[in-house]
Amino acid sequence: MNELLWYVSRATGVVSIVLLTVVVVLGLVTSGRRRPTGDSATVVMALHRWLSLGTSVFLPAHIATAIAETYVSIDLVSAFLPFTSGYEALWVGLGTLAFDVLLAVVVTSLLRHRLAERTWRRVHLLSHALWPMAIIHGLALGTSGELLLRGTTIACAVVGVGAIAWRYSSTHSDRQRRVA
Repeated sequence: MNELLWYVSRATGVVSIVLLTVVVVLGLVTSGRRRPTGDSATVVMALHRWLSLGTSVFLPAHIATAIAETYVSIDLVSAFLPFTSGYEALWVGLGTLAFDVLLAVVVTSLLRHRLAERTWRRVHLLSHALWPMAIIHGLALGTSGELLLRGTTIACAVVGVGAIAWRYSSTHSDRQRRVA
């Protein structure tokens, strides 16, 4: 049973980082100056929301199975309070911190209609920190002997960094007028 939990924990972790990467990329696409318009914008935003929901299913499964399996000792407190784990406190702590930020982003997104736009946007910008923390967590604690798992996390890092570079390299078409 413990071996099954170990495999499920690793699998849900990999699915979580893939989903999170796609969600971040789609978020960058919808927030950028090159954002899609019309029907394609609706499709991209819907994908962003639905895959966010998928992430919020797989990530708790990853955390629950990491706590339940006994190969390493990670307790429930360490799942919510960063850097308190007896096992690899820094790397588990980064994962915990990423999860805490994700919770804040999800809660404020669900309450977006009740929050000031500026408040929601500031909390949502924390996802720019959440994603790299999750990548580092995965690289540090991932199964290094499994090329497919390690390669998937590295591929997510490359895709995410590329999307961030694409997003922040764009300028408004009327940039010179804005500067003036």
